Amino acid sequence: MKIEIKNIVKSFQRGVNAVDDLSFSFSSGEVVGFVGPNGAGKTTTMRILATMDIPDSGDILLDGHSVLDEPEFAHRSIGFMPDDLPSLGDTTVDEYLDFFGRAYGLRGKALRDAVEGVEEFTSLNTFRDKTLSALSKGMKQRVSLARALVHDPAVLVMDEPANGLDPRARIELRELVKALAENGKAILISSHILSELEEMCTTSVIIERGARVDVEKVAKSLDVWVKIRISGIEPDDARPKLLEIPGVKEVQSGGRFCRARIESGDGHIAALASALVERRLLAVHFEPETGNLEDIFMQVTKGSLA
Repeated sequence: MKIEIKNIVKSFQRGVNAVDDLSFSFSSGEVVGFVGPNGAGKTTTMRILATMDIPDSGDILLDGHSVLDEPEFAHRSIGFMPDDLPSLGDTTVDEYLDFFGRAYGLRGKALRDAVEGVEEFTSLNTFRDKTLSALSKGMKQRVSLARALVHDPAVLVMDEPANGLDPRARIELRELVKALAENGKAILISSHILSELEEMCTTSVIIERGARVDVEKVAKSLDVWVKIRISGIEPDDARPKLLEIPGVKEVQSGGRFCRARIESGDGHIAALASALVERRLLAVHFEPETGNLEDIFMQVTKGSLA
């Protein structure tokens, strides 16, 4: 299934757009990390996708079907996992999932197979008779995921699923997400734990103040670090020699390597390599570093809310 977010606009205050002409797309088998500061518009976008809110303009298409014009199709196609499980203390896990299975129109054997299937997938088998109030945060998140999957949707929308989880529960959640993507689910997942997203996502969309940040365009103006080891020279001694090279803005030394900061772009990287040769500095290691998601996020966003 292909999901297309097309020019979504949503305002809650006059002159302030929570979502501002946002567009992106993803398809079955992809895990998209949805990244942005608090108040950037992530949850609002997810709620619109899940038909829980209506945009002021724009649309979202699921294989060409509008979520606005065909909400029933969207309900069958999307599983939404909010950032917290509603408190229904006396309801058991099995009763809770059975209720939502019925809400999606499942009955009889199809209902029991669906409930038991998601309980097994999320390892809730031994907890099916426990009440929701007796569960840990990690197990409640599993219940929330099972609820989102009970009708076997093609699209899974997850809003901060790792919030409040311990390290083991986060690892287990990450493995579940990977398994779902391998089974063909299209997954949109928001999180403030960027290292977690980087390990499970196939791509990322960064938004700020409701608008998508053009990472590729911004990246052209960002600096890049080059990891260097000079033969026969200790890193602390190589540092001042590297700082003498035009275009080198900063040099860090530590361990066996130096890291030189220069402007990004193949031309600048090639110029640094040529300068080392001209100065008879034999580089036995020369590696431009690709920034991780946290590095990119900190460089392309300003942290502003309005």
